[in-house]
Amino acid sequence: MSERQGIIVGISGASGAAIGARIVELLADNPHYAVHLVVSPAAERTLQEEVGVDALARLRALAFRHHLHSDIGASIASGSYPVAGMIVAPCSIRTLSAIAWGQLDDLLVRTADVQLKERRRLVLLVRESPLHLGHLRAMLQATEIGAIIAPPMPAFYLRPRSLAEMIDQIAARAINLLGLENLLAPAKAWSGSRFEGV
Repeated sequence: MSERQGIIVGISGASGAAIGARIVELLADNPHYAVHLVVSPAAERTLQEEVGVDALARLRALAFRHHLHSDIGASIASGSYPVAGMIVAPCSIRTLSAIAWGQLDDLLVRTADVQLKERRRLVLLVRESPLHLGHLRAMLQATEIGAIIAPPMPAFYLRPRSLAEMIDQIAARAINLLGLENLLAPAKAWSGSRFEGV
C-alpha cells in the first residue's frame, strides 16, 4: 500500500471539543490518510471538561503524529510538507480571527495559513453564538482568502436520536468538505421529502 497522505486536525478552545475528537476517530479508521493533530492549550482544558480526562491521551494515540501547539517549526508548518488539507474543529473566534488576519504566532494558526497559501482546503467549524459584526467580518475575511466556514449545525431533518448521532453527522460532513477521494465518512445525505409529490 502506498504511503498515507496527511490530514491536519486542529482543535481550539471553543466548546464542541467532542466534534474534533470524533473527526480524529473517523479519520484514524481510514487507511488512506494519517492524522496530524494540533491541540491548543485552551482545547486541552475543553477536551477534559467536555469529553473526559483521558480524551487528549486517547486522541494522541489515534493520531499519526501529535504536534505541540508551540512548535512553530514542525513539519506541517511548511508548505513543502505534503498534506491533503486541514479541519479546525471546533474553531474558536480567537483562532478564526488569527487565521483571517495572519497572526501566525502558534502552530495551529501557522498550519492553517499554510493550507491557504498552498491552495489546499481549510475547513473551519466556527463555534460561537450569537455573533457580533466583528465575528462576521472575520468569517468574511477568512472566506475571501480561501477558507470554508462550516459552523457545526445539526441536520435536524435527519431526525437524530441522540447527541452522538448529531456529532457523527457534523464530523462526517466536515470531513467530506475536504473533497478527497477515499474518505468514506458516513455522512447521511438528504434524499428528498417524504411528502414529495403528495
